[in-house]
Amino acid sequence: MEDKLIKERLKKLEFLKSKGKNPFDIYTYRVNSNSEKVLEENKKLKKEEKTNKKVSLAGRIITLRGMGKASFAHIQDEKGKIQIYVRKDEIGEDYELFKNLDLGDIIGVEGNVFKTGRGEVSVWVKKLDILSKSLRPLPEKWHGLKDKEIRYRQRYVDLIVNPEVKDVFIKRSKIISLMREYLDEKEFLEVEIPTLQQVYGGANARPFETHLNALNIKLFLSISPELYLKRLIVGGLEKVYTLCKNFRNEGVDKTHNPEFTMMECYSTYDDYEDVMKLTEEMVEYIVKKVNGSTKVKYQGKTIDFKAPWKRIPMKKAIKTHLKIDVDELDDKKLKEVLKKNKIEYEGDFSRGLAIQLIFEELVEDKLIQPTFVIDHPKESTPLCKKKRGDKELIERFEVFINGWEFANAYSELNDPILQKKLLEEQEEKGRGGDEEAHPMDEDFIRSLEYGMPPTGGLGIGVDRLVMLLTNAESIRDVILFPMMRPEK
Repeated sequence: MEDKLIKERLKKLEFLKSKGKNPFDIYTYRVNSNSEKVLEENKKLKKEEKTNKKVSLAGRIITLRGMGKASFAHIQDEKGKIQIYVRKDEIGEDYELFKNLDLGDIIGVEGNVFKTGRGEVSVWVKKLDILSKSLRPLPEKWHGLKDKEIRYRQRYVDLIVNPEVKDVFIKRSKIISLMREYLDEKEFLEVEIPTLQQVYGGANARPFETHLNALNIKLFLSISPELYLKRLIVGGLEKVYTLCKNFRNEGVDKTHNPEFTMMECYSTYDDYEDVMKLTEEMVEYIVKKVNGSTKVKYQGKTIDFKAPWKRIPMKKAIKTHLKIDVDELDDKKLKEVLKKNKIEYEGDFSRGLAIQLIFEELVEDKLIQPTFVIDHPKESTPLCKKKRGDKELIERFEVFINGWEFANAYSELNDPILQKKLLEEQEEKGRGGDEEAHPMDEDFIRSLEYGMPPTGGLGIGVDRLVMLLTNAESIRDVILFPMMRPEK
């Protein structure tokens, strides 16, 4: 059926060309307004009142209704849609061309604004230009593009027939702009880090590998900007941030995409307490600017981003939600908790990692309101300073909202001797088969040996923030081109 419709449209294209109106020969078209502006400026017109002001608009035909020598249509531009009224006695021979147009074709119109007898602000067309021919039919608005797989794969069609999708990405752009605005006002400097890296690092994740032919070397797509941003701190840039893509060779689900957007920032002479304050204030600022309130409705829940947010140590969170005091359990009993709850543990046993797994598997999803989970086991990362007063813990926090990990931060480790030792231990784990172990980065260690000041660092998952502020069910709803399986 689709092939037949495409053939019919190709015939219409040939007809247009035969009349000297090849739409693909058009290079420019000047507009002086848009649908939203015209509707707003003329909403007080009386029925059947016509203005003398001429407007020039362009857009895609999304409805078409012919009535012999006069027709109505709606064209859609970036700001919305507006009705046009086309008469044969106004545009002459071009009316025959208009009657050969299809839904999806892109046209430019000039004319006067008026209000119909039914009260709809419209454009009375005096001149019409065909700017592009749509060779493939659009799906029907209410019956066509509802299949999510097709929507994600053909986002260009999704944006045409589901205008509310466009609103999500406009809001996404605003969220990112506000994040930059907040950090710029705090005198952070935006920087760029390499996406292609000889040594990946900054997170426990499996990387994507590639090969640089010119130097005949293996390269990795960045899993985190952390180690490069710390090099800049060593170099004397005291407050830096980047908004970048991270690439992690992991599964795809409602909150994970192998390519995702991260904001990461570092501030000298700050610790994780200072970074907590920065985090809650920045996110509250963004939410209020975007939504007009700190309270957001998400999938039936009300989430309040008003600062200050709750703070809870990881062990206390486990005790609160599971009634388990991990400090009272020996290794044997910790293993029993893992086994009872069917939590898989790979490699040599570590109390700290066991505690972290119990938290991740059994507690995370219970943290709905914004919560700082602080004081993680030292084994959870090699890049963080030990907690003052308890050497088994580190000064790390993660933010959880709606049961998701949303942000990660440390009082950054700046001891090059200890850092080298911890990365060597991680490298040994990698040799033992742990594909997410942190590799050794000799140049990063060398940079620390020049001296890095005390520093607080933060990473925020931008896509998940957009999900929360747009009520998006899946991360694929807030990424214009999410990862999909090949069509064939």
